[in-house]
Amino acid sequence: MSRFTRPSDAAPTALSRRGFLITTAGGGLAFSFLTACGAKDAPSDATTIDAAPYAPTLWFSLGADGIATINIIRAEMGQHVGTALARILADELEIPWDNVRIKQVDTDPKWGLMVTGGSWSVWQTFPIYSQAGAAGRTALIEAGAAALGVDVATCTASNGEVISGGKKISYADIVSKGVTRTFTPDELAALPVKPAADRRLIGKPVMARDIKEKTNGTALYGIDAKVDGMVYARPIMPPTRNGSKVNSVDDSAAKAVKGYQQSLVIDDPSGTVTGWVMVIADTYPAAIKAVDLVKVDWTPGPTAKVSEKQIQDHASSLLDDPSQGAILDTGVTDTTAAFAAAATRVEATYTTGTALHMHLEPVNALAFEKDGVMEIHTGNQWQSLVLPWLATALGMPEDKIVMRTYRLGGGFGRRLNGDYAVPAALAAKVLGKPVKMVLTREDDTRMDSVRSPSVQRLRLAADADGKVTGMEQHVAAGWPTQVMAPFFMPNGTNGVAYDPFAISGADHWYTVGAHRVRAVSNDLANSAFRPGWLRSVGPGFTNWALESFMDEAAHALGKDPVEFRLSLLDGAGLNAGSAPNAVGGALRQAEVVRRCAAKAGWGKPLPADTGIGLATSFGQERGMPTWVACAAQVHVDRTSGRVTAEKLTLVADAGTIVDPDGALAQMQGASLWGLSLALHEGTEFVNGQVKDLNLGPYTPLRLADVPDLDISFVDSTEVPVGLGEPATTVVGPAIGNAIFNAVGARLRHIPIKPSAVLAAI
Repeated sequence: MSRFTRPSDAAPTALSRRGFLITTAGGGLAFSFLTACGAKDAPSDATTIDAAPYAPTLWFSLGADGIATINIIRAEMGQHVGTALARILADELEIPWDNVRIKQVDTDPKWGLMVTGGSWSVWQTFPIYSQAGAAGRTALIEAGAAALGVDVATCTASNGEVISGGKKISYADIVSKGVTRTFTPDELAALPVKPAADRRLIGKPVMARDIKEKTNGTALYGIDAKVDGMVYARPIMPPTRNGSKVNSVDDSAAKAVKGYQQSLVIDDPSGTVTGWVMVIADTYPAAIKAVDLVKVDWTPGPTAKVSEKQIQDHASSLLDDPSQGAILDTGVTDTTAAFAAAATRVEATYTTGTALHMHLEPVNALAFEKDGVMEIHTGNQWQSLVLPWLATALGMPEDKIVMRTYRLGGGFGRRLNGDYAVPAALAAKVLGKPVKMVLTREDDTRMDSVRSPSVQRLRLAADADGKVTGMEQHVAAGWPTQVMAPFFMPNGTNGVAYDPFAISGADHWYTVGAHRVRAVSNDLANSAFRPGWLRSVGPGFTNWALESFMDEAAHALGKDPVEFRLSLLDGAGLNAGSAPNAVGGALRQAEVVRRCAAKAGWGKPLPADTGIGLATSFGQERGMPTWVACAAQVHVDRTSGRVTAEKLTLVADAGTIVDPDGALAQMQGASLWGLSLALHEGTEFVNGQVKDLNLGPYTPLRLADVPDLDISFVDSTEVPVGLGEPATTVVGPAIGNAIFNAVGARLRHIPIKPSAVLAAI
C-alpha cells in the first residue's frame, strides 16, 4: 500500500469567470472565486482562476469547528510563504490566527498559473485573498445577523465572531446553521476591504504555521517521497546538455553490484533530457555504485568543446552587430543626437561569470502511474511549466498528469525548471513501476540551469553643464525564458521578442534623456546549456553593470555618486510612477538612497584601504518595483587583493510589509547571496560542462565571512510588492564601488577575485 492517501481533486467542469459563490455543504462554508482577479500587471494567465461552482473551495474553507483552511499554490522553500499569504485572507476574514491552517495544493487546472518566483507571491495574491476574506466576512456577518435576529447594520466581525451590541455568535455556530450567499461582479468589486489602520495580522508578528513540522522532522520534502514497490534511479549524464546520442551501453561490470537491475536509455520526445541513461537498482546506494561501472558511448552534441571564453566572445560579437536584439520601450530610444552633441562621453564594458544554484536538496522525482494517471511527487516552483513537457514526453494529456506538492530544500530559481521530473516519469512508464530518481550533488550540478554569463556595454552622454542627455545599455546573455517559456516573451519596439527576465533592471528609473536598452540573446549559451532563472535573474547582472557604471559616470562628471543618483531620480516623465504598484515612482527610490547613505555614514572618515560604496535598484520589474539601496563597507588588503565585507546597510521600500519576520529573513538571505555572488562563488564552462561540480571547488560565502547587517524598511501602506529577489541585485555593485573608493581599483567582472583586485590596483 502506498504511504500517500489523498482525496482526489475534484474534476473541473464547465467554468464561468464571473461572480463569487459562497455556499455550504455538509457543515462547511466554501468560498470560490470564479473571476480573473489577479494583480493588474501580472502576466495574463497568472490571473486565471477557474473552479466548478460546487467544487471544494479554491482559496479557503471554513469548517463547523471554526477552523479556516487556506489553500496555497506557491512553493514552500523555507520562506514561510503559506504564513505570509494566509494572514492576508485571515486578516480580512477576522478570524483568530490560531484557527488558521494552510494547505499546499497539488496541480489542477482550477488553480491557474502555479509559479513561485520573481517575488510575485505576495504581490499577486494580496488582492485575491483580500477580496476572498472580505467576501467571507460579509457573508458571515449577514448570516450571523439573521441568526441573532438583529439588523445587519448593527453587526461587526472580530476574532471569529459576529457581534451586535451585547449579542454575539461564533463563526463555527454560523457555519453549523448553514450559509448561502452569492455575489454579482459589481457586488464583489464593491466589497469593503479593511483600512490599513484596522489590520490585526498584516504587518504584525505571528508564529509561522509550519514551524512545528519543520523542526520536529515531520515535514516532507521531495526527497522523502516513497511508495511501496519503487525502484531507485541515478542518471548517467551525457557529455552535452543538448544533442547527445547514445550509441551503446555496456553494463557488464555493473551486474556485479548487488541490487543492480538494468540501465535504461531514455527516449524523450519532448527533448528535455536527450542522451540520458538511467541506472535502475533496488536501492539508491546500489544505483550510485553501479553508475560508476556502466560504460556509455555517446555521439556528443555540437557544444562538446565550448568554453566560457567562447560564450563571452560570442556575446561580444553579437553586441557588435547593431541589428541584433530587441529594443525596449523606454520612451525616447534614439540616442544619436545626444551622443553627437555630448561634451562628455562615458563608456564601459562589464561581464559576469556562470553562477550555480547549489541548493541544499539535490533535485529528485518519484513517478508512477495509478488508475491511468501519472503522479509526479517532487518539489517544484513552476508546475504549470513542466506539465506540457511531461505530456509531450509521455504521450499523455495534461489532465492525466498530477504533480504532488512537497516542500523544497532550496529552490532559488532552479526548480522553476522542472526538467528533472521528465526522466523519472519516462522510466516509470517504460518499467511499469514506481521510479524514484535522485541526483548526486555532481549530477545535479551538471544538470543545473545556471545563470548565464553575460557581457554588457554601457554609454552615457552629458552636456557641457554635466547634465545627462542620453544613455545606452546593451546586454547579451543566455535567455531562460526563450528556451523554456517563450510564451512569456513580449516584443520590443523593433518587433523582436525578448526575455524580460534577462534584461529587467536595465529599464531603470533614472531620468537620462534619450534612453536605449538592447537585449541580445546569446544563442551559443542557449545551446551549450539550459539557461536558468537564478534568484533575481537578469537584475543580478544588469544591475551589476548599471550601478557600477553610475559610479563611473559620477566620477567622470566630477560629482558625488549619491548626489548624482538623487539628481537623476527626479520622478519626471515615465519615471513618475503610477497606481497601483508604482505610486511615487523614482522619488521613492531616491528616498531609500537618502536613508541608506545616511545610515551608513556616507562621507564619514574611514581607515586606510577602507571604503563605502552605494548601489540602488527597483528589484525585479518596473511593473512591480521594490525600491532598495545598499551601502557596503569593505576593506581591501593591498598585498593579497582580498576584499573583506565589513558591513552591509540596506533600506527597502516594499510597500505594505505583510510578514515582518519573513521580510527581514528574505532581505538577509538575498543580501548575503548577493555578497556571495560578488566575492566568492562562480564557475566557468570547460569542454561543454561547468568546471566546478561540488562545494569544494565552488566556494560560496562561508559563515566566517558574513558581515554586520543593518536592514530596515520604509513604513508604507502602498501595494505590497516582492522581497525575495531585490537585495541580491544591489550588493555586488555596492561592493565594486566600495573597492574603488577604498583603493581606486575599478572592477568590471563578478565574481571579484583577489587576483583581479591586485591587477586593478
